[in-house]
Amino acid sequence: MSSPVVELQGIRKTYNQGTPVEQEVLHGVNFTLQAGEFAALIGPSGSGKSTLLNIIGLLEPGSAGSYRLNGNEMAQANDDELTQARLATIGFVFQFHHLLPAFTALENVQMPGLMLDGDYTPARREEALRLLDAVGLKDAIGKKPGQLSGGMQQRVAIARSLALSPKLVLADEPTGNLDTHSADDIFKLMRQFNQERGTAFLIVTHDPRLAERCDRNINLVDGMIAEDRRLH
Repeated sequence: MSSPVVELQGIRKTYNQGTPVEQEVLHGVNFTLQAGEFAALIGPSGSGKSTLLNIIGLLEPGSAGSYRLNGNEMAQANDDELTQARLATIGFVFQFHHLLPAFTALENVQMPGLMLDGDYTPARREEALRLLDAVGLKDAIGKKPGQLSGGMQQRVAIARSLALSPKLVLADEPTGNLDTHSADDIFKLMRQFNQERGTAFLIVTHDPRLAERCDRNINLVDGMIAEDRRLH
């Protein structure tokens, strides 16, 4: 059996460690995400969801515990190893798309490949074109983010997250800045890529309507998993 994409054991996160204002925000989190899963990470504001997502995304380290990404222990990895693992394994979608405003939609989608390869390659360009076509933006490849609606910008961000065929996409409130119709479209796109490519998705959302359409809900309360239930 293949290794889980994400395997967390006893993950703790403490800020201001060793000072009078020391605060532990994650208290021994354990959970596993298998290849191809489509899960929602839910819970009240301040429960530690964004911190947990940052740890899984290798954007900040945990203070204690074990984290295996695609079977590889990350706790002792150096900065170069973390960067390579992040680029090769994880795609990101944020609430505020984080597109580069001076670059076109096509260039934004090619950016992860540029970071990995150090250059634009024909193969990466072809994949970027395929992805933009798949998200319904074939006619907008030359437009910059400021020329696109919020929903279209988020489509570009989803295409960018998939540019290197990651095993895992982490989405932090990907529909939080969109109207209901655009939010549904973005959700359907993520679900489509999950089913067609077998990419695992972990989605932080405050929208119970979207959470209920995921296969699994992981409820984080006060830095601990209060409930982990499968819906489908």
